[in-house]
Amino acid sequence: MGHKKLCVFNWSGGKDSTLALHHVLQDETLEVKYLLTTISEEYNRVSMHGLRVSLLRQQAASIGIKLYEIYLPENASMESYTNLMEHHLQKLKNEGITHSIFGDIFLEDLKHYREEKNASIGLETIFPIWGCDTKKVINEFLALNYKTMIICTQQNLAAYCGKIIDADLIESLPSEVDVCGENGEFHTFTFAGPIFKQKLSFRVGEKVNKTYSIARTMQIGGNQTQTTTDQIGYWFIDLIEE
Repeated sequence: MGHKKLCVFNWSGGKDSTLALHHVLQDETLEVKYLLTTISEEYNRVSMHGLRVSLLRQQAASIGIKLYEIYLPENASMESYTNLMEHHLQKLKNEGITHSIFGDIFLEDLKHYREEKNASIGLETIFPIWGCDTKKVINEFLALNYKTMIICTQQNLAAYCGKIIDADLIESLPSEVDVCGENGEFHTFTFAGPIFKQKLSFRVGEKVNKTYSIARTMQIGGNQTQTTTDQIGYWFIDLIEE
């Protein structure tokens, strides 16, 4: 058999990451050296959805792949974030890693951004579940007997925060919500299933509401721009390792 491609897998801890990794681990041409996750330096939680680092580490230990943690300063600018990521990706490349894997499904802009950033370092990108119908993705995930909990939702989906995903829950989602939350409607934490050596142990803590200010800049004619600030609310459920 030919030489395996040495990879870093960009791990969020949620269902799409899990299913993408499930497929990658069955591909004999690929070898995953690290699960890479960005973590908030201030809160010691996964940047995207607030999962505690202790549970992230428990996931990696149960999967049996080393975790590569990148700590992001609070309110990091896009420039400092890009520089930090480039530094770490270069370091990984120096270790012999040639490919970077993502669990994205259909956000085209994000895919191009990832491809460009990785290409600038000299890494190739792999998207195992790209372009798949999200209903098929969630059905396959559940059919494989994975278990995942919704741990972060947009403001209007508060009732779903802290719920374990099953077929009934998927059917009950509002029609405008993607069943995989691919537009950012919700984020998940996977705690059991085929890639895990054992089910993860945790208890459910409090549900917290947070509001973030998102600045948007618009062109309003000529060279003039107008910046407005939107307030966007999210619900988080705190999971605590046992």
